[in-house]
Amino acid sequence: MPGLQLMDTTIRDGQQSLWATRMSLGDMLPILPKMDKVGYWAVEAWGGATFDTCLRFLDENPWERLRSIKAHMPNTDLAMLSRGQNLVGYKHYSKDIVNRFIACAKKDGIQVFRVFDALNDIRNVVDNAEAIKACGGWFEGAISYTVSPVHTLDGFLEYAQKLKDLGADSIAIKDMAGLLTPYRTERLVKAFNAEIGLPVHVHTHYVGGMAPMNIIKAAEAGAAICDTASAPLAFGNSHPAVETIVAALQESRYDTGYDLELLFEIAEYWEEVRKRGHYNRGVSSLTHMKVYSHQIPGGMMSNLMGQLEIQKATDRLDEVIREIPRVRAEVGFPPLVTPMSQIVGTQAVFNVLTGSRWSIVSKEMKDYLCGYYGKAPGPIDPAIYQKVVGNSEVLSPDVSPASLNTTTFDELAEEIGDLAKSEEDVLMYALFPNEARTFLSKHRATEKVEFLLENESSLTKEDDYVDINQIRELLKVVEESGVGEISVEEDGMRINVRMPGSVPAAVAPVAAAPVAAAAPVAAPAAAPAAAPAAAAHPANWVCVNAPMVGTFYAAPQPGAPAFVKVGDEVAAGETLCIVEAMKLMNEISAPEMGTIREICVEDSEPVEFGTPLFWIEPHGQAVAGEGA
Repeated sequence: MPGLQLMDTTIRDGQQSLWATRMSLGDMLPILPKMDKVGYWAVEAWGGATFDTCLRFLDENPWERLRSIKAHMPNTDLAMLSRGQNLVGYKHYSKDIVNRFIACAKKDGIQVFRVFDALNDIRNVVDNAEAIKACGGWFEGAISYTVSPVHTLDGFLEYAQKLKDLGADSIAIKDMAGLLTPYRTERLVKAFNAEIGLPVHVHTHYVGGMAPMNIIKAAEAGAAICDTASAPLAFGNSHPAVETIVAALQESRYDTGYDLELLFEIAEYWEEVRKRGHYNRGVSSLTHMKVYSHQIPGGMMSNLMGQLEIQKATDRLDEVIREIPRVRAEVGFPPLVTPMSQIVGTQAVFNVLTGSRWSIVSKEMKDYLCGYYGKAPGPIDPAIYQKVVGNSEVLSPDVSPASLNTTTFDELAEEIGDLAKSEEDVLMYALFPNEARTFLSKHRATEKVEFLLENESSLTKEDDYVDINQIRELLKVVEESGVGEISVEEDGMRINVRMPGSVPAAVAPVAAAPVAAAAPVAAPAAAPAAAPAAAAHPANWVCVNAPMVGTFYAAPQPGAPAFVKVGDEVAAGETLCIVEAMKLMNEISAPEMGTIREICVEDSEPVEFGTPLFWIEPHGQAVAGEGA
């Protein structure tokens, strides 16, 4: 038994912190068998942002990714990070969804479930704990560590005891921002060992450079497990390098017993992946060193820089970094971990970019202030509270936020319909409806193409060349036209494109025609000679522009009625639409009372900064000849 056990974070938190979670499964698989030989306590392989980035950016099925990783690492326990009642999403899900999600994750290869709540509100962990214990997983209760006037050692111990009471198998100190210092680490670990008595797991990010020292002091204080990453995905916003820690502990009673040469061989592979993908190394700049002031976690810093790039405002990073602690203090000092890091960080971005603090507030921030995420750790600034919450319905402190979502799996299965072919498909839809629908639609269409190729193959000779792109185009025409089947013949070879389940068209002599003859059917319509000039709007109408780059949503959720339609009268401050940006749903409000005269954007359409969204005619200023 090694003196200190390590969990490897390379393919989850390491790449999330440094590479914005863009590592593909193909990059992982070749090296996993060697990682399986190291002897890690576990490899963190799933959870966090890996689930939604598979759908949003990588065109991968997150469930298939998990099964593939486990198949390549049969001898090592796999771990995942769950955001409590949020699972791997950004809002609360029902107990039914939590139970099924945890059970599916266990079935597909997860053994260790690290569960945290961004506010350390135990009510948001209960459902996860029960589901993990029910399926035989290892429940690691995590404390979101932060530094503020309202966070104390006694408070952390009290929360750890609540986790133990739920059946935790180990306690993790989750230092997502790299705020731990060596002697503070020693004090925490000793206190947890003395008062709680469960194995202590220290998770600390490198950021300001203290993480290796933290791990040494954690080992000396009696920590059982610590987190590290392979050197090419370590340092900076990530974790300490496993090679450094293994070498440092040799010839001590904390010796891990790991093969350093094997670790270097693995690191060389990851270095090639890093170079091939043009990814940056983890480095600690002066901005990182200031973490002890701004307290921004590594992953949040990476995402923040990416968000400012999208908004074309990278030159304002320093302003945003100064604004984040101010916003955090105003809303009760929540730990800066998902989703609170996104909520606070996005508010800081809005405050800086708009030049008017708290003039735009995300739905998530409003929900947090109303109590729908859990109890704020400290007092909320009364002026901010009144400005944002106003007369909105506030959740009673006696009501658990986790109890409010009662959507069942069966309801969601009926909603997604035939697109879902498995329990996992429905769960994917439950967590990320828009992304899952897009992903499943695309892959169901691919399955149709494969079906057609398999079933129509007898119509071609072995030497015939069939252009797959042409078949895909024809399939699109068949779907959109509803005719069921199209036949094209060239040089005596016929290609039949038919939707599965459709009735074959009667076979009739088809005159020989070049395949190109089908092009007019699939080709896009010719563009008009000239686009008409945009209609002039009355001088008194008010234009509501997009305050950010994002996606326009006319309704609060898919299938719900739109917030407004043309002709509606709206009050000042009334919600007109949502612009999704930075993973948050940002409500755009009417600047003044008036009537909606024009909606300029289609639902789910991307918008740039400054894109006109609505034209409003202010009340009392109607132009002659215009109806009300």
